[in-house]
Amino acid sequence: MLFILFRYTKPKGQLPDYTAPVVLKGGRNSVEDFCNKLHRSIMKEFKCALVWGTSVKHQPQKVGRDHVLCDEDVVQVIKKI
Repeated sequence: MLFILFRYTKPKGQLPDYTAPVVLKGGRNSVEDFCNKLHRSIMKEFKCALVWGTSVKHQPQKVGRDHVLCDEDVVQVIKKI
């Protein structure tokens, strides 16, 4: 059985982009997998991520690279300065 899960990006200060979801296959559900799907170099500068959706208790919630995302979560990646 193949699971396809959709996650959405949210640029800082803007609304989430629901027109272009990041598609991850089942089993690859972490914030790190999400970042690697966008671009491999993102994890080198990764600080944390803000997540809106069912995978977090608070909206938004600051999470680390190992946080497991749920379908239709919105993610904003924060890089180190």
